[in-house]
This record gives sequence, C-alpha cells and structure tokens, in this order.
Amino acid sequence: MKPLVECVPNFSEGRDSGLVEDIAARIAAIDGVHLAGMEMDSDHNRSVITFMGAPEDVARGAYEACRTARDLIDLRHHRGVHPRIGATDVIPFIPLSDYAITDCVALALTCGGEIGRSLEIPVYFYGHAALDARRSELSAIRRGGFERLDGEMEENQDLAPDAGPATAHVSAGATAVGVRDVLVAFNVNLDTDDVRVARTIAQEIREKNGGLPGVRALGLLLPERHLAQVSMNLTDYRQTNMARAFDTVVRLAEAEGVEVLESELVGLAPRAALGEAAPEDLRMETLDPGRFLEYHIDLFD
Repeated sequence: MKPLVECVPNFSEGRDSGLVEDIAARIAAIDGVHLAGMEMDSDHNRSVITFMGAPEDVARGAYEACRTARDLIDLRHHRGVHPRIGATDVIPFIPLSDYAITDCVALALTCGGEIGRSLEIPVYFYGHAALDARRSELSAIRRGGFERLDGEMEENQDLAPDAGPATAHVSAGATAVGVRDVLVAFNVNLDTDDVRVARTIAQEIREKNGGLPGVRALGLLLPERHLAQVSMNLTDYRQTNMARAFDTVVRLAEAEGVEVLESELVGLAPRAALGEAAPEDLRMETLDPGRFLEYHIDLFD
C-alpha cells in the first residue's frame, strides 16, 4: 500500500449545513483525496470533516479547507459549548500506513507554515508536531479561546504563535495544526440538565486525574437539548475502548442518581474501538460500515 494519511479538521460552524458542505466540497475537489465523513453538532456549533489520501494531497485539502473556512466563518459571531480558537479550530494529521510519524510531522509543519504565510492565520503546532512542549496538548492552546487570543496575543509572549502573524485573524482567529495517533471522539449524554454531574464524571475519568488510561473528558451542557454531556477523546482505544468508557460513565452517573440516555461516535473509529460491545449495548444508533476506519482504508487497496 502507498503512504496513506488521514486528516480530521474541526470547524467552528455546526448549524449552517450549506456552509459546511461548501468546505467539504473544496476538500473533495482535490485529486486523490477521499472524503470519508462529515458531521455537524448544533450545540457544539462545530463540524468535523474526515478525509484521507496521499500525504501531499491531504495537506493540500487541509489548506483549501482552512482557506474556505477563513472566507466563510466569522468567529466574532460564533457561540458554542466546545472550546475553540479558530474558524478552522484544529487540523490533525494521522499517519495510517507506510508513513512514519516523523514524515507526518514534516507534512504538518509545512502545511501549517503555508497557512500562516498565505492565509495570514496564526498557527500553533501541537501533538507530535509541537515545537514547544507546553503546546503538546490542545487544551493548553485552547485555554481562554478565541477571545483570549484576540485580546492578548500581541502583548503576551506565551501566546506567540509558531507560524504566521503575531495577531489573531480578525474573523478566523488562529489554528492548531498537529500530528496524532488514531483518536476516538465519543460522547455520552445524561438524562439531566445538571452540567455539574457531567463535569464531576469528566473530572473523575480523565487520565491526568488518575482515571481511565488515554481518556480526555469535558462536562458540557447541550442547551438546545437541555442535556448534560460527557464529551470524551479516547486517545488510546486499545487501553480504553468505548465499552469501557461507557460502562464507567454509567456507573458514575448512577452514583449521582442520574441515568445515561445515549452515546454517540463523532467521526470514524476502528472496529476494535467498540470493544466487545455492539452499538445498541452503548445506547448508540446503528453504525453503518462507513463509520469504521477500515472501510475507507480498504478503498485504497
């Protein structure tokens, strides 16, 4: 198999489907790029687009997506429950086959540098591509969000970007570009609007707090649905899969006197990320084959 790279950019728009489809169309127009999925969330006011292909084609798709989002999204009017710093909030590159992490880092640095120079958007490098160890985690870059960058970037050296201008783009903010391993974005919705319950659970299951291995979590309120959500990134599904994460959230929610309503997968996941569970065991909608990473990788054979 030839070198294959996945990219999963997140955009700060989850309510205007036409706008998000315009971004997806720009990605799909790149020769050699396979568009694998697109999802929107109105409460998060965020969309996730997944695509893959040869490294250089994927990098071009990421650049075009960022350029289109810059032209279409005005972060000054954006409100959502998920932390964000930019119209294109994050651009992760994930090596899938025959492509080393070091090669993917070089790809990310080149793409991020071009975004900074040509699109005049400040860029922070994170994950394996981080130039500053303090920025290896996205949470450190996102702290305070777009509003903090807009107000403090010029005066605060700690906020100086790794590439691009030293001032936040007036409408597109900044962008985090990085390299990571396969990640599973998994949310569990609670049958309550008490966000304190979700935050308590999120705090307990986070790896950095001594919780589940490879788990990052936030407790959020979904205002349109009047539900609290435990929003998780499973950074190592081999250690903590969706079944283990779900069962743990159920147990902790029950201890708070709250039931779990449902769960959802955001983007794609390897089949093994389910663990021994079926989607219905996780109170999740049936997953069609296209939600599994292997389905799309097999198209390149």
